[in-house]
Parts: sequence; structure tokens; C-alpha cells
Amino acid sequence: MTDDTLSALPKAQFAFPGPLRDQLVAAVLDGSKTTTTGLIADYAVEDEALPEVGERQVVVDSAERPVGVIEVTEVRLAPLAAVDLRHAVDEGEGYRSVAEWRAQHEEYWHSAQLREALGDPEFTVDDATPLVLVRFRLLEHLEPTRA
Repeated sequence: MTDDTLSALPKAQFAFPGPLRDQLVAAVLDGSKTTTTGLIADYAVEDEALPEVGERQVVVDSAERPVGVIEVTEVRLAPLAAVDLRHAVDEGEGYRSVAEWRAQHEEYWHSAQLREALGDPEFTVDDATPLVLVRFRLLEHLEPTRA
């Protein structure tokens, strides 16, 4: 893909820049991560449209360099309590149960960094918290360009 084509695509940013993003991006690029979960609240705060089936996104690393292109294959809106084992396992982080997946996600969603990004220092999730469950496939692994 050309640089112009890549720059026209929406960014797929997994977590905040740093070790977690690096881990998640590596899992996308090795094919073990094929789902992700977002908070509806995060999309609202960012004034960002929900992903759509068929949409292509450029995966960026912690340095914001394009490292891959994914295509969204499924989008489901569901409450936190409805996340199933298949979705949790397909996040590619080694989860063996929905409870394990949920505990790790709650730790992230209740972090000071995410609460600051949402503008809500008291933000918490519960069974009814609306989520965006996205399934995708890797289309292209890109060599990152050095800035």
C-alpha cells in the first residue's frame, strides 16, 4: 500500500502507547489476536464513529508508525455481561476464561489513564456497560518506517 492509501485509513490503536500496545500489536501481526473490545463511552468521548464491517484500518505501534492493515469482519454491540469465551480467547492474550478476560479488562478500564481519557475519574464498568466487540483479519503486515 502507498503512504497516501495508508494515511487515508482510520487508525487501529490498541491500548495506550507503551508495553501493552506493543504486546497487542505483536499479537495482531502474528495472527493470534483477531478480536478487540472497546467501550461505547470511549467512542463517544473521542467523537469517533463505530467501526463497520468491511472497513480497513491501519494498525499503529507505540511510535504511531503503521505496521499492519486489518479489515473489520464483524461488529457487535453488547453489554459486558454478554462477552463470550470465543471473543475473549480470540483477543490473543492467553485468556482461558471470560472471568480472566474480564478481570484484565476491568483493570485497564479502571486505570487512571483511561479514566483521564474519558474525563471521568470515577468511571467504572458493570454487567450492563455497553461495549463494541470487533472481529478483524490481518490483511497486510507492514515494515514500520523510521521517523
